[in-house]
Amino acid sequence: MSLRLVIVGRPNVGKSTLFNRLAGRKLAIVHDQPGVTRDRREGHGRFGNLDLALVDTAGFETAKAGMEADMRNQTLEAVAQADICLFIIDARSGLTPLDETFATLLRKSGSKVIIAANKAEGIREWPGVLEGYALGFGEPVAVSAEHNEGMGELFDAIMERAGPEHQDNDTDEPKGEAPLRIAVVGRPNAGKSTLINALVGESRLITGPEAGVTRDSISVDWMWDGRSVRLADTAGMRKKAKVEAGLEKLSVNDSLHAIRFAEVVVVVVDALIAFDKQDLQIADLAEREGRAVVVVVTKWDLIKEKQKKLAALKTSLMYALPQMRGIPMVALSSMSGKGLDMLMPAILQVYKDWNALVKTRDLNDWLQHRVDKHPPPAVQGRRIKPRYLTQTKTRPPTFVLICSRAKHLPESYKRFIVNGLRDDFDLKATPIRLVVKQGKNPYMDGKKPKRNR
Repeated sequence: MSLRLVIVGRPNVGKSTLFNRLAGRKLAIVHDQPGVTRDRREGHGRFGNLDLALVDTAGFETAKAGMEADMRNQTLEAVAQADICLFIIDARSGLTPLDETFATLLRKSGSKVIIAANKAEGIREWPGVLEGYALGFGEPVAVSAEHNEGMGELFDAIMERAGPEHQDNDTDEPKGEAPLRIAVVGRPNAGKSTLINALVGESRLITGPEAGVTRDSISVDWMWDGRSVRLADTAGMRKKAKVEAGLEKLSVNDSLHAIRFAEVVVVVVDALIAFDKQDLQIADLAEREGRAVVVVVTKWDLIKEKQKKLAALKTSLMYALPQMRGIPMVALSSMSGKGLDMLMPAILQVYKDWNALVKTRDLNDWLQHRVDKHPPPAVQGRRIKPRYLTQTKTRPPTFVLICSRAKHLPESYKRFIVNGLRDDFDLKATPIRLVVKQGKNPYMDGKKPKRNR
Protein backbone atom coordinates (compact mmCIF):
# COMPACT_ATOMS: atom_id res chain seq x y z
CA MET A 1 0.00 0.00 0.00
CA SER A 2 1.46 3.35 -1.05
CA LEU A 3 2.11 5.99 1.58
CA ARG A 4 0.59 9.34 0.60
CA LEU A 5 3.29 11.97 1.24
CA VAL A 6 2.11 15.56 0.73
CA ILE A 7 4.83 18.19 0.32
CA VAL A 8 3.79 21.60 1.66
CA GLY A 9 5.33 24.96 2.53
CA ARG A 10 5.50 28.60 1.50
CA PRO A 11 6.58 29.58 -2.03
CA ASN A 12 10.14 29.00 -3.27
CA VAL A 13 11.45 26.75 -0.49
CA GLY A 14 12.21 23.86 -2.86
CA LYS A 15 9.06 21.74 -2.69
CA SER A 16 9.07 20.82 -6.38
CA THR A 17 12.79 20.05 -6.32
CA LEU A 18 12.25 17.61 -3.46
CA PHE A 19 9.19 16.19 -5.23
CA ASN A 20 11.33 15.46 -8.30
CA ARG A 21 14.07 13.98 -6.12
CA LEU A 22 11.68 11.57 -4.39
CA ALA A 23 9.91 10.72 -7.65
CA GLY A 24 13.26 9.89 -9.23
CA ARG A 25 12.55 11.96 -12.32
CA LYS A 26 11.63 15.51 -13.32
CA LEU A 27 7.85 15.69 -13.05
CA ALA A 28 7.49 19.22 -11.68
CA ILE A 29 8.88 22.41 -13.21
CA VAL A 30 11.51 24.02 -10.99
CA HIS A 31 12.41 27.71 -11.15
CA ASP A 32 13.75 30.39 -8.82
CA GLN A 33 10.59 32.44 -9.39
CA PRO A 34 8.05 31.86 -6.57
CA GLY A 35 4.63 30.45 -7.42
CA VAL A 36 5.54 28.22 -10.38
CA THR A 37 3.43 25.37 -8.95
CA ARG A 38 -0.28 26.23 -8.81
CA ASP A 39 -2.22 22.97 -8.93
CA ARG A 40 -1.53 19.83 -6.98
CA ARG A 41 0.84 17.58 -8.88
CA GLU A 42 0.88 13.87 -8.10
CA GLY A 43 3.45 11.21 -8.85
CA HIS A 44 4.85 7.94 -7.54
CA GLY A 45 8.28 7.19 -6.17
CA ARG A 46 10.25 4.45 -4.49
CA PHE A 47 12.07 5.68 -1.37
CA GLY A 48 14.15 2.91 0.20
CA ASN A 49 11.58 0.14 0.74
CA LEU A 50 8.61 2.53 0.72
CA ASP A 51 6.18 3.05 -2.14
CA LEU A 52 5.22 6.73 -2.10
CA ALA A 53 2.19 8.45 -3.59
CA LEU A 54 3.69 11.94 -3.83
CA VAL A 55 1.76 15.20 -3.90
CA ASP A 56 3.44 18.52 -4.73
CA THR A 57 1.40 21.55 -3.65
CA ALA A 58 1.33 25.25 -4.42
CA GLY A 59 3.24 27.60 -2.15
CA PHE A 60 1.09 28.47 0.84
CA GLU A 61 -0.35 32.00 0.90
CA THR A 62 -2.73 33.71 3.34
CA ALA A 63 -4.92 35.34 0.67
CA LYS A 64 -8.68 34.82 1.10
CA ALA A 65 -9.74 35.55 -2.50
CA GLY A 66 -8.52 35.11 -6.05
CA MET A 67 -6.06 32.59 -7.45
CA GLU A 68 -3.90 32.57 -4.30
CA ALA A 69 -6.95 31.58 -2.24
CA ASP A 70 -7.77 28.76 -4.67
CA MET A 71 -4.18 27.52 -4.44
CA ARG A 72 -4.39 27.66 -0.64
CA ASN A 73 -7.60 25.61 -0.63
CA GLN A 74 -5.99 23.04 -2.95
CA THR A 75 -3.12 22.71 -0.49
CA LEU A 76 -5.41 22.29 2.54
CA GLU A 77 -7.42 19.65 0.67
CA ALA A 78 -4.20 17.74 -0.02
CA VAL A 79 -3.24 17.97 3.67
CA ALA A 80 -6.58 16.44 4.66
CA GLN A 81 -5.85 13.41 2.46
CA ALA A 82 -2.22 12.92 3.56
CA ASP A 83 -0.73 10.03 5.49
CA ILE A 84 2.24 12.29 6.26
CA CYS A 85 2.83 15.98 5.50
CA LEU A 86 6.38 17.00 4.64
CA PHE A 87 6.55 20.66 5.70
CA ILE A 88 9.41 22.38 3.87
CA ILE A 89 11.14 25.43 5.36
CA ASP A 90 14.18 27.33 4.12
CA ALA A 91 17.25 26.35 6.15
CA ARG A 92 19.17 29.46 5.13
CA SER A 93 16.64 32.24 5.66
CA GLY A 94 15.01 30.72 8.75
CA LEU A 95 11.37 30.87 9.82
CA THR A 96 8.97 33.51 8.54
CA PRO A 97 5.53 34.56 9.85
CA LEU A 98 4.02 32.62 6.93
CA ASP A 99 5.78 29.44 8.10
CA GLU A 100 4.35 29.93 11.59
CA THR A 101 0.84 30.56 10.24
CA PHE A 102 0.96 27.40 8.16
CA ALA A 103 2.32 25.41 11.12
CA THR A 104 -0.75 26.45 13.13
CA LEU A 105 -3.05 25.15 10.38
CA LEU A 106 -1.13 21.87 10.20
CA ARG A 107 -1.45 21.37 13.97
CA LYS A 108 -5.21 21.90 13.71
CA SER A 109 -5.43 19.36 10.87
CA GLY A 110 -4.15 16.57 13.10
CA SER A 111 -1.87 15.30 10.33
CA LYS A 112 1.48 13.64 10.95
CA VAL A 113 4.09 16.27 10.09
CA ILE A 114 7.82 16.15 9.37
CA ILE A 115 9.80 19.39 9.19
CA ALA A 116 12.39 19.35 6.39
CA ALA A 117 14.81 22.29 6.38
CA ASN A 118 15.79 22.44 2.70
CA LYS A 119 18.83 24.14 1.13
CA ALA A 120 21.02 22.91 4.02
CA GLU A 121 23.88 21.76 1.82
CA GLY A 122 27.29 21.63 3.44
CA ILE A 123 26.40 22.28 7.08
CA ARG A 124 23.53 21.37 9.39
CA GLU A 125 23.47 24.49 11.61
CA TRP A 126 21.67 26.88 9.23
CA PRO A 127 19.20 29.19 11.06
CA GLY A 128 16.15 27.37 9.72
CA VAL A 129 17.34 24.01 11.03
CA LEU A 130 17.66 25.30 14.59
CA GLU A 131 14.56 27.52 14.45
CA GLY A 132 12.49 24.62 13.12
CA TYR A 133 12.28 23.16 16.64
CA ALA A 134 9.96 26.04 17.57
CA LEU A 135 7.21 24.81 15.22
CA GLY A 136 6.43 21.94 17.57
CA PHE A 137 6.71 18.99 15.18
CA GLY A 138 9.89 17.51 16.60
CA GLU A 139 13.40 17.32 15.18
CA PRO A 140 13.79 19.13 11.83
CA VAL A 141 15.52 17.10 9.12
CA ALA A 142 18.27 19.04 7.33
CA VAL A 143 18.21 18.24 3.61
CA SER A 144 19.36 19.57 0.28
CA ALA A 145 16.98 18.38 -2.43
CA GLU A 146 19.19 19.85 -5.14
CA HIS A 147 22.38 18.14 -3.92
CA ASN A 148 20.74 14.92 -2.63
CA GLU A 149 21.92 15.46 0.96
CA GLY A 150 20.11 14.30 4.09
CA MET A 151 17.94 11.76 2.27
CA GLY A 152 18.87 8.97 4.68
CA GLU A 153 17.74 11.04 7.67
CA LEU A 154 14.53 11.96 5.85
CA PHE A 155 13.85 8.29 5.13
CA ASP A 156 14.32 7.46 8.83
CA ALA A 157 11.88 10.22 9.83
CA ILE A 158 9.25 8.95 7.39
CA MET A 159 9.72 5.35 8.56
CA GLU A 160 9.21 6.41 12.20
CA ARG A 161 5.80 7.89 11.33
CA ALA A 162 4.65 5.41 8.69
CA GLY A 163 2.11 2.82 9.76
CA PRO A 164 3.02 -0.87 9.52
CA GLU A 165 0.79 -1.22 6.45
CA HIS A 166 3.24 1.00 4.54
CA GLN A 167 6.51 -0.60 5.65
CA ASP A 168 8.43 -3.33 3.84
CA ASN A 169 5.56 -4.16 1.54
CA ASP A 170 7.94 -5.93 -0.85
CA THR A 171 8.58 -8.79 1.55
CA ASP A 172 6.62 -11.65 3.08
CA GLU A 173 7.47 -10.56 6.64
CA PRO A 174 4.76 -9.97 9.23
CA LYS A 175 3.52 -6.40 9.08
CA GLY A 176 5.27 -4.09 11.49
CA GLU A 177 8.44 -6.19 11.63
CA ALA A 178 11.02 -4.03 9.90
CA PRO A 179 14.31 -5.74 9.05
CA LEU A 180 17.62 -4.34 10.26
CA ARG A 181 19.09 -2.66 7.16
CA ILE A 182 22.82 -3.36 6.71
CA ALA A 183 24.91 -2.10 3.78
CA VAL A 184 28.15 -3.97 3.05
CA VAL A 185 30.58 -1.58 1.34
CA GLY A 186 34.24 -1.38 0.42
CA ARG A 187 36.76 -1.27 -2.40
CA PRO A 188 36.46 -3.71 -5.34
CA ASN A 189 37.51 -7.27 -4.50
CA ALA A 190 37.63 -6.68 -0.74
CA GLY A 191 35.41 -9.72 -0.15
CA LYS A 192 31.96 -8.16 0.29
CA SER A 193 29.93 -10.75 -1.63
CA THR A 194 31.94 -13.62 -0.14
CA LEU A 195 31.19 -12.26 3.33
CA ILE A 196 27.43 -12.14 2.69
CA ASN A 197 27.47 -15.67 1.26
CA ALA A 198 29.27 -16.85 4.41
CA LEU A 199 26.73 -15.12 6.66
CA VAL A 200 23.63 -16.52 4.98
CA GLY A 201 25.21 -19.94 4.47
CA GLU A 202 24.70 -20.22 0.72
CA SER A 203 26.18 -18.97 -2.56
CA ARG A 204 23.57 -16.26 -2.85
CA LEU A 205 25.85 -13.81 -4.68
CA ILE A 206 28.28 -14.27 -7.56
CA THR A 207 31.91 -13.91 -6.53
CA GLY A 208 35.20 -14.03 -8.38
CA PRO A 209 38.87 -13.04 -8.15
CA GLU A 210 38.47 -10.14 -10.58
CA ALA A 211 37.31 -6.75 -9.29
CA GLY A 212 33.89 -5.42 -10.24
CA VAL A 213 31.81 -8.62 -10.28
CA THR A 214 28.99 -6.89 -8.38
CA ARG A 215 27.57 -4.00 -10.42
CA ASP A 216 24.49 -2.94 -8.50
CA SER A 217 23.18 -3.16 -4.95
CA ILE A 218 21.56 -6.52 -4.25
CA SER A 219 19.37 -7.01 -1.17
CA VAL A 220 19.47 -10.35 0.61
CA ASP A 221 16.90 -11.08 3.32
CA TRP A 222 18.14 -13.24 6.18
CA MET A 223 17.10 -14.35 9.66
CA TRP A 224 19.72 -14.28 12.40
CA ASP A 225 18.78 -15.62 15.83
CA GLY A 226 15.13 -14.75 15.18
CA ARG A 227 15.99 -11.24 13.97
CA SER A 228 15.01 -10.12 10.46
CA VAL A 229 18.00 -8.67 8.57
CA ARG A 230 18.31 -7.16 5.10
CA LEU A 231 21.87 -7.23 3.75
CA ALA A 232 22.73 -4.94 0.82
CA ASP A 233 25.72 -6.08 -1.22
CA THR A 234 27.18 -3.12 -3.10
CA ALA A 235 29.51 -2.50 -6.00
CA GLY A 236 33.13 -1.80 -5.11
CA MET A 237 33.88 1.90 -4.70
CA ARG A 238 37.08 3.04 -6.43
CA LYS A 239 38.84 6.38 -6.33
CA LYS A 240 36.79 9.00 -8.16
CA ALA A 241 39.52 9.55 -10.77
CA LYS A 242 39.43 5.85 -11.69
CA VAL A 243 35.66 5.57 -11.98
CA GLU A 244 34.71 5.26 -15.63
CA ALA A 245 31.61 6.85 -17.09
CA GLY A 246 28.46 4.85 -17.70
CA LEU A 247 27.76 1.61 -15.87
CA GLU A 248 30.49 1.91 -13.22
CA LYS A 249 29.42 5.46 -12.34
CA LEU A 250 25.85 4.26 -11.89
CA SER A 251 27.10 1.37 -9.73
CA VAL A 252 28.96 3.74 -7.40
CA ASN A 253 25.89 5.97 -7.13
CA ASP A 254 23.88 2.88 -6.23
CA SER A 255 26.38 2.09 -3.46
CA LEU A 256 26.08 5.62 -2.08
CA HIS A 257 22.30 5.20 -2.12
CA ALA A 258 22.64 1.95 -0.14
CA ILE A 259 24.74 3.71 2.52
CA ARG A 260 22.21 6.51 2.92
CA PHE A 261 19.33 4.10 3.45
CA ALA A 262 21.17 1.67 5.72
CA GLU A 263 21.03 1.67 9.50
CA VAL A 264 24.38 -0.08 9.91
CA VAL A 265 27.23 0.12 7.40
CA VAL A 266 29.79 -2.70 7.35
CA VAL A 267 33.02 -1.38 5.83
CA VAL A 268 34.96 -4.34 4.41
CA VAL A 269 38.75 -4.02 4.07
CA ASP A 270 41.31 -6.51 2.78
CA ALA A 271 43.73 -7.52 5.55
CA LEU A 272 46.62 -7.60 3.08
CA ILE A 273 46.25 -3.97 1.93
CA ALA A 274 44.24 -2.18 4.66
CA PHE A 275 43.92 0.79 5.24
CA ASP A 276 44.64 2.67 2.07
CA LYS A 277 43.21 6.09 1.27
CA GLN A 278 40.10 4.67 -0.38
CA ASP A 279 39.26 2.46 2.61
CA LEU A 280 39.48 5.49 4.88
CA GLN A 281 37.36 7.63 2.56
CA ILE A 282 34.63 4.99 2.48
CA ALA A 283 34.63 4.69 6.28
CA ASP A 284 34.59 8.48 6.63
CA LEU A 285 31.65 8.72 4.21
CA ALA A 286 29.61 6.24 6.26
CA GLU A 287 30.35 8.20 9.45
CA ARG A 288 29.50 11.56 7.83
CA GLU A 289 26.19 10.11 6.66
CA GLY A 290 25.45 9.39 10.32
CA ARG A 291 25.29 5.62 9.98
CA ALA A 292 26.38 3.14 12.65
CA VAL A 293 29.63 1.58 11.41
CA VAL A 294 31.45 -1.73 11.86
CA VAL A 295 34.82 -2.36 10.19
CA VAL A 296 35.38 -5.92 8.96
CA VAL A 297 38.90 -7.08 8.08
CA THR A 298 38.61 -10.02 5.67
CA LYS A 299 41.09 -12.68 4.52
CA TRP A 300 42.35 -12.93 8.11
CA ASP A 301 43.47 -16.52 7.54
CA LEU A 302 46.33 -15.13 5.41
CA ILE A 303 47.79 -13.09 8.29
CA LYS A 304 50.49 -14.71 10.44
CA GLU A 305 51.05 -12.34 13.40
CA LYS A 306 47.37 -11.71 14.01
CA GLN A 307 47.43 -9.81 17.33
CA LYS A 308 50.19 -7.49 16.18
CA LYS A 309 48.43 -6.84 12.87
CA LEU A 310 45.06 -6.14 14.51
CA ALA A 311 46.62 -3.65 16.95
CA ALA A 312 48.36 -1.89 14.06
CA LEU A 313 45.11 -1.66 12.08
CA LYS A 314 43.22 -0.17 15.04
CA THR A 315 45.98 2.39 15.57
CA SER A 316 45.97 3.27 11.87
CA LEU A 317 42.20 3.84 11.87
CA MET A 318 42.33 5.90 15.07
CA TYR A 319 45.11 8.10 13.72
CA ALA A 320 43.47 8.69 10.33
CA LEU A 321 39.85 9.03 11.52
CA PRO A 322 39.81 10.07 15.20
CA GLN A 323 36.05 10.69 15.01
CA MET A 324 35.63 6.92 14.67
CA ARG A 325 37.24 6.15 18.00
CA GLY A 326 35.50 3.16 19.53
CA ILE A 327 34.13 1.75 16.27
CA PRO A 328 34.37 -2.07 16.49
CA MET A 329 36.75 -3.91 14.20
CA VAL A 330 36.04 -7.58 13.47
CA ALA A 331 38.78 -9.71 11.87
CA LEU A 332 37.50 -12.83 10.13
CA SER A 333 37.88 -15.29 7.29
CA SER A 334 34.80 -15.71 5.11
CA MET A 335 36.33 -18.83 3.56
CA SER A 336 36.98 -20.73 6.81
CA GLY A 337 34.25 -19.04 8.85
CA LYS A 338 36.65 -18.22 11.67
CA GLY A 339 35.63 -15.00 13.45
CA LEU A 340 32.31 -14.84 11.60
CA ASP A 341 30.35 -15.39 14.81
CA MET A 342 31.68 -12.07 16.18
CA LEU A 343 30.16 -9.93 13.43
CA MET A 344 26.43 -9.87 14.22
CA PRO A 345 26.94 -9.17 17.97
CA ALA A 346 29.15 -6.22 16.97
CA ILE A 347 26.49 -4.98 14.53
CA LEU A 348 23.73 -5.19 17.14
CA GLN A 349 25.90 -3.32 19.66
CA VAL A 350 26.54 -0.38 17.31
CA TYR A 351 22.85 -0.37 16.39
CA LYS A 352 21.95 -0.15 20.08
CA ASP A 353 24.38 2.74 20.65
CA TRP A 354 23.08 4.46 17.50
CA ASN A 355 19.57 4.43 19.02
CA ALA A 356 20.67 5.44 22.53
CA LEU A 357 18.76 8.18 24.37
CA VAL A 358 20.20 9.97 27.41
CA LYS A 359 17.95 11.73 29.93
CA THR A 360 18.22 15.51 30.00
CA ARG A 361 18.68 15.55 33.78
CA ASP A 362 21.65 13.17 33.53
CA LEU A 363 23.16 15.25 30.74
CA ASN A 364 23.00 18.48 32.71
CA ASP A 365 24.37 16.93 35.89
CA TRP A 366 27.21 15.62 33.75
CA LEU A 367 27.70 18.98 32.01
CA GLN A 368 27.93 20.90 35.27
CA HIS A 369 30.50 18.47 36.66
CA ARG A 370 32.55 18.52 33.46
CA VAL A 371 32.52 22.31 33.11
CA ASP A 372 33.43 22.77 36.78
CA LYS A 373 36.50 20.59 36.29
CA HIS A 374 37.44 21.86 32.83
CA PRO A 375 35.78 25.19 31.93
CA PRO A 376 36.04 26.49 28.36
CA PRO A 377 38.97 28.83 27.74
CA ALA A 378 38.31 32.55 27.84
CA VAL A 379 38.12 34.23 24.43
CA GLN A 380 39.15 37.89 24.22
CA GLY A 381 39.16 38.01 27.99
CA ARG A 382 35.55 36.82 28.33
CA ARG A 383 34.50 33.45 29.69
CA ILE A 384 32.17 31.19 27.64
CA LYS A 385 29.42 29.70 29.80
CA PRO A 386 27.85 26.35 28.78
CA ARG A 387 24.33 26.48 30.26
CA TYR A 388 22.24 23.57 29.08
CA LEU A 389 22.61 20.27 27.22
CA THR A 390 19.86 18.12 25.74
CA GLN A 391 19.59 15.26 23.27
CA THR A 392 17.30 16.15 20.36
CA LYS A 393 17.39 12.94 18.32
CA THR A 394 18.82 9.47 17.95
CA ARG A 395 20.14 7.64 14.88
CA PRO A 396 22.79 8.99 15.47
CA PRO A 397 22.66 10.59 18.96
CA THR A 398 22.46 14.35 18.43
CA PHE A 399 22.91 16.87 21.24
CA VAL A 400 22.26 20.61 21.45
CA LEU A 401 24.53 22.62 23.76
CA ILE A 402 23.22 26.05 24.72
CA CYS A 403 25.86 28.48 25.86
CA SER A 404 26.92 32.10 25.82
CA ARG A 405 29.09 33.27 22.93
CA ALA A 406 28.37 30.05 21.04
CA LYS A 407 30.25 31.12 17.90
CA HIS A 408 33.46 31.47 19.91
CA LEU A 409 33.42 28.00 21.50
CA PRO A 410 36.67 26.36 20.28
CA GLU A 411 36.53 23.19 18.21
CA SER A 412 38.84 21.57 20.74
CA TYR A 413 36.25 22.10 23.50
CA LYS A 414 33.49 20.68 21.29
CA ARG A 415 35.62 17.55 20.84
CA PHE A 416 36.14 17.51 24.61
CA ILE A 417 32.36 17.46 25.12
CA VAL A 418 31.76 14.81 22.43
CA ASN A 419 34.54 12.54 23.73
CA GLY A 420 33.15 12.88 27.24
CA LEU A 421 29.67 11.93 26.08
CA ARG A 422 31.12 8.94 24.25
CA ASP A 423 33.08 7.70 27.27
CA ASP A 424 30.74 8.54 30.16
CA PHE A 425 27.45 7.44 28.56
CA ASP A 426 28.90 4.38 26.81
CA LEU A 427 28.32 5.69 23.28
CA LYS A 428 31.62 4.36 21.98
CA ALA A 429 30.31 2.68 18.83
CA THR A 430 28.23 5.42 17.20
CA PRO A 431 28.70 8.78 15.50
CA ILE A 432 27.77 11.69 17.76
CA ARG A 433 26.53 15.06 16.56
CA LEU A 434 26.86 18.23 18.65
CA VAL A 435 25.05 21.47 17.75
CA VAL A 436 26.16 24.55 19.70
CA LYS A 437 23.49 27.22 20.01
CA GLN A 438 23.47 30.70 21.49
CA GLY A 439 21.00 31.17 24.32
CA LYS A 440 20.01 30.80 27.93
CA ASN A 441 18.95 27.80 29.95
CA PRO A 442 15.30 27.35 28.87
CA TYR A 443 14.29 26.41 32.41
CA MET A 444 15.65 29.58 34.02
CA ASP A 445 12.89 31.87 32.58
CA GLY A 446 15.36 34.68 32.28
CA LYS A 447 16.01 34.76 36.02
CA LYS A 448 19.36 34.28 37.61
CA PRO A 449 19.48 31.48 40.17
CA LYS A 450 19.61 32.63 43.75
CA ARG A 451 22.93 32.18 45.44
CA ASN A 452 23.12 30.30 48.70
CA ARG A 453 24.05 32.62 51.50
